[in-house]
Amino acid sequence: MFVRAYLRASTKEQDAMRARAQLEDFARDKGFPIAAYYVENESGASLKRPELFRLLGDCSPNDVLLIEQVDRLSRLNEPDWDQLKREIDGRQVRVVALDLPTSHIMLAKVEDQFTGRMFRAINSMMLDMLAAIARKDYEDRRRRQAQGIEKAKATGRYKGRPEDTERNAAIVRMLKAKTSWNDIVKATGCSRSTLLRLSKRLAEAASVVA
Repeated sequence: MFVRAYLRASTKEQDAMRARAQLEDFARDKGFPIAAYYVENESGASLKRPELFRLLGDCSPNDVLLIEQVDRLSRLNEPDWDQLKREIDGRQVRVVALDLPTSHIMLAKVEDQFTGRMFRAINSMMLDMLAAIARKDYEDRRRRQAQGIEKAKATGRYKGRPEDTERNAAIVRMLKAKTSWNDIVKATGCSRSTLLRLSKRLAEAASVVA
């Protein structure tokens, strides 16, 4: 049995490695070294998480997927969570979360088949519950954020996210140099909507000069 640690944060500004020490302390206390770390900055509300699926692809039956909190694994809607669970169950991977004490028993070797099935059923039920809570928290925060933006717009106080002028200036230089959009996205991490907006701005500036 190998223990594989998964660390996720939503954005590049957040530190996905923050919980590493806690995971290491937990694994050391339980007597299981961590075989590998898988780290990424992706939303927990999306299934587009290459490192998570690389972890699952590296797993053998009975390996452990170790996480700090269930919301590091999932803020998914119900259909996507069901899909991820099928992937986990199909590979016979055990999920252990520091914030889910019932999952810690998954590290123990249970000789009795009935007891093992009971522990897995209880852990699955608790995972479902915490995943649902994590999703609700995500949706509540998104709704409050949208309400806050609408209120700010109504009072004329909303200015949107500050523009990254240094990055955008570099993107404009790349656009002028005819660099492909794919290469610009890879180099800067910007979205295609940002590229479209900046290319329009560049075209408008060129038409004024002309």
